[in-house]
Amino acid sequence: MNHRCMFAGFGGQGILSMGSLLASSGMMAGLHTTFYPAYGIAMRGGNANCTVIVSDDEVASPVVSHPDLMVVMNETSFDFFQSWTAPGGWMFVNSSMTEKPVERNDVRPVYVQATRIATEVGDSRMANMAMLGAVIKVTGILPFDTVLTAMVKTCPAKILHLLEKNKQVFANGYAAL
Repeated sequence: MNHRCMFAGFGGQGILSMGSLLASSGMMAGLHTTFYPAYGIAMRGGNANCTVIVSDDEVASPVVSHPDLMVVMNETSFDFFQSWTAPGGWMFVNSSMTEKPVERNDVRPVYVQATRIATEVGDSRMANMAMLGAVIKVTGILPFDTVLTAMVKTCPAKILHLLEKNKQVFANGYAAL
């Protein structure tokens, strides 16, 4: 197993948190992982993306040029990164933020109303957890419970008060598909 993943959106959408949680979950499952963030000087509103590799084997480089699992959380990322997805790969689209259909017929699109799912629980900023739940459900990259355990163990103190809501949004994203 070797999953090459990319998460993209704008700063403030939790792109790096989503990738970091997936990498931490992979490590807790005893797999080899890398996490490689990339973002501009603007923390909120600027472009942000990260790559994550989860593999049975050692990972030689964190660089992913054609991910087999692409997550785009906004329309700008959708437009820019659609062509990067490897043929046969998954492309997860936050359809709350763009209504554009995936134009390629050689990728597997998955449309997730991630922002809507998060808003229903009370905070649109948790859309990243809804999307990650959907990714886990569709791909089976890691067990649901492993990601929940990693979420609890890695939750920063400053957002500990939001942990239960994040868990609920993750579960709702998982259940949505």
